[in-house]
Amino acid sequence: MKPNEPSMTALMSCFVRAYHTEHDTPVIFRDDMARQLITDEEYKQIQTFLANGLGFFPPERLDAFSSDEEKVKWIVQTQLAPTPLARAAYTERIVQHEKRLGATQYVMLGAGLDTFAFRHPHRGLTIFEVDHPNTQQFKRERLHMASWNMPSGLQLVAADFIKDDVAPRLLAAGFRPSEKTVFSLLGVSYYLEKEHFYRLLHQLAPLMTEGSSIVFDFADEQLFASPVKRVQNTLALARQSGEPMKAAYSLEELEKQLQHHRLFIFEHVSPEQIQAEFFSNRNDDLTAFEHVHYVHAVRK
Repeated sequence: MKPNEPSMTALMSCFVRAYHTEHDTPVIFRDDMARQLITDEEYKQIQTFLANGLGFFPPERLDAFSSDEEKVKWIVQTQLAPTPLARAAYTERIVQHEKRLGATQYVMLGAGLDTFAFRHPHRGLTIFEVDHPNTQQFKRERLHMASWNMPSGLQLVAADFIKDDVAPRLLAAGFRPSEKTVFSLLGVSYYLEKEHFYRLLHQLAPLMTEGSSIVFDFADEQLFASPVKRVQNTLALARQSGEPMKAAYSLEELEKQLQHHRLFIFEHVSPEQIQAEFFSNRNDDLTAFEHVHYVHAVRK
């Protein structure tokens, strides 16, 4: 993240959710509110940027599309959308299930411009959105722009995952450690050094009572050496945007770190399983992203 600027990843993820809801069938993850958090000018600028940047992605396909609309759709479907869409669908399904089983709190770390609290104004579920102060201020401005009222059960908690201790900030915002909670950490593990990611897990663990759980996505140890073109593109785009990807993990090392905090993997979802679960019924270019996995770990 660049100093004094919101996360470009957050803005692009919001664009992807809006674009997918408007243009793709069937819908993997429906977010009818995301479009309201992006100005018309930004929406057009992102589309223009993608259409003009086609040569960066597949130079050999420059002549394969008859319009800018086709170019944008291809880039969004192949490059940008798969991971944000599938991980959101996976996580929100878990949150809804855990709420039925007694969870009373949902903590979203790296929430960005997520709209869950506005799409699902749950009674009995307090939602804490934790994010970098710059991104959170940007979100406040966008909520004001959209004329959305803050749900009574939503708390915004500003924290820098590298510099700050998240736990006391959550407690100050009214977090209740004795209550069953779902934590999500989506799109974060890639952008932190391993030591910072493990430090964040260390901060969160004492806040988890028995039965609480955490959901996160991660890239496996083959990421940085991957021969897959779109993976290479993603790494290059992240560097150019000022938010480089820094870490990849083996399942074994993650399992060891989690067990240290009495967190045990309840479910690990591989790229092949993600493909079967979320992308198998499609006739377009949306497919599960290589090397990206999901984990749902439960505190025992």
